[in-house]
Amino acid sequence: MNVKIRAVLFDVGGTLIKSLPAPEIHKRILEAHGIRVTLDAVAKAHAQNQREFDPQKMGKEGSKYWIAWNVRLLENLGINADKEFLSRKIDELWWDYSDLQTFPNAREVLDELRKREIKLGIVTNGLERDLQHIFKKVDIGAYFDVVVAADTCCNAKPKCEIFRYALNKLNVRPEEALYVGDSYEYDFQGAKKAGLKSLLIDRSQNIHPCAETIDNLNRIFDYI
Repeated sequence: MNVKIRAVLFDVGGTLIKSLPAPEIHKRILEAHGIRVTLDAVAKAHAQNQREFDPQKMGKEGSKYWIAWNVRLLENLGINADKEFLSRKIDELWWDYSDLQTFPNAREVLDELRKREIKLGIVTNGLERDLQHIFKKVDIGAYFDVVVAADTCCNAKPKCEIFRYALNKLNVRPEEALYVGDSYEYDFQGAKKAGLKSLLIDRSQNIHPCAETIDNLNRIFDYI
């Protein structure tokens, strides 16, 4: 017997919200401070950081995690002068240089889910302060009954605990919830292991053989 979906939880970046790619944001902020770097060099430094840094530490370290990330990125770029100052400016100015906007249909889908009296939530590997910045710029925070960031419960995706924390706040069982995100590892697999129904959104329409994939947020309604 099919279980009725009572809640839909979302990732943020790449799912509801789009922005410039992270290396481009780094490049723009550095250039605003008189430092010229190539996008290719920043992308390589960014990829190196992704291999070195554990996102599970983000919930406990908070903004210190991103300060350390930025310091290491600057070192990988060969920028050592004023690197502590620059790392803090990158952290401070990030959302001002990101060109945030909602994906097409995002608000319409959220409106329709609300009309159907489905509970809504956010589960993200960002920080609570990041969500505050995002919601100020795109004004979608009022849609959600619960918002869970990495530092909300000191856990990050793909750990089951961060998904279950949100479900407990909503008073919803895992099988009564659908999670939508754009990362196979962090979103689709993480939510599935936590017992939720899971969808991978891929607007490039690539076929992932191991995931239930949608190419548009409107496709959510096929699953609830």
